[in-house]
Amino acid sequence: MNRFALLVAALAAPSHAAAQTPDFLAAALCEPPYSTGNAMDLYEAAEKLAKPDTSSLGAAIYHLPAPIERDGFKTQDVVFAGMSVGVLLEGAVAAELGKRYALSAEKSHLFGASTAGFARVLPEEQQGMKDLGLISIVAREGPAMPGKTLLACEFVSNEDRAALEAYDQGKP
Repeated sequence: MNRFALLVAALAAPSHAAAQTPDFLAAALCEPPYSTGNAMDLYEAAEKLAKPDTSSLGAAIYHLPAPIERDGFKTQDVVFAGMSVGVLLEGAVAAELGKRYALSAEKSHLFGASTAGFARVLPEEQQGMKDLGLISIVAREGPAMPGKTLLACEFVSNEDRAALEAYDQGKP
C-alpha cells in the first residue's frame, strides 16, 4: 500500500481515544439495557473525564469537557444516582423526549421532586434483572434541576416500585 493510501486509512479510522469514550446519551436511553457492569464501566469512564459534583440531588454529576448531542438534544453532564445512569439535557424538554422516545406520562411525580415525568419500561427480553426489579427509560424535569431535564436508564427494585405505588394509591 502506498503512503497516501496509508494516510487516508489512518485518518478515516476512529481514534483510539474516541473509541474509549462511551456514548453516555445511548446509555441514558438504555442502549444497552442497564446492568451493574455497564454502569460501573460508564462510571469509571466519567471519572477519567471529570470530577463529580455531589452537591445536588443525591447524585454524582460529571461535567464533560465537551458537549454531546443526539437527536437534537444536547448535554454536557452525566449523572449517576442510585441505580440509574443518565444525562442532564439542556432545557425543559421532558415532553419532547416523551414524544421522541415513546415515553408515557408518569402517574407519580416522585414526592414532588419532578413536575413533568415520562417513562417507558423496557420490553421483557431487555429486563436483565427482572427478578429484582424493572429497567426503564425516564425523562424528568423539576425545580431541583432548573433549565435541565434528566434522561436516564433507571433500575427500580420491586420493593421500591411497590412502595411508590402504595404511596400513590394512598394520596387524596
